[in-house]
Amino acid sequence: MSVGNRRPQRTARGTGAGWLSSMRLSGFSVIMLGVLVLGVVVLAPTIASFAEQRREIAELRAAVSAQEADVQRLRDDRERWNDQTYIITQARDRLYYVLPGEVSYLVIDDRTEAAKAETGAEVSAEVTETKGDWMRTLLGSVMTAGLAPDASDPAGTAPDAADPDAADPAVTAPAGGAE
Repeated sequence: MSVGNRRPQRTARGTGAGWLSSMRLSGFSVIMLGVLVLGVVVLAPTIASFAEQRREIAELRAAVSAQEADVQRLRDDRERWNDQTYIITQARDRLYYVLPGEVSYLVIDDRTEAAKAETGAEVSAEVTETKGDWMRTLLGSVMTAGLAPDASDPAGTAPDAADPDAADPAVTAPAGGAE
């Protein structure tokens, strides 16, 4: 073997354990490390308790602000009830009261809950354009209204407009009949 190619041999424990074995701890370092661990053990529950108390304080402040808003809403409601117009409006809406000389109509919706839910379709916010011939629709509507049977003649005995001779009584009278 040549002298220039010598390499240091590695131990079986590896290079990671080498630096740990080379560390030397003094008595002061051990005492300080012990004090540090003891401080963490003693202070950890206190810090956790402090954090929990801060969280509870924040929750209670939020509850207090919500209650203050509720109190203000109730004060405003009480002030509204001091107004005569508000009282009359509430009596009309809630109790169906009317003033003398007025007539009250109560509309009752007799549809089932399923039918009410079906008609509650959402309204689109977009403008849509329908393509259709409005002139043809208008003409069809006029023709339908013009050719509808007369409301004063429910039996439909009015003469047909297509037969001009049917309207003349002289044409419909029998020939040679007694007058």
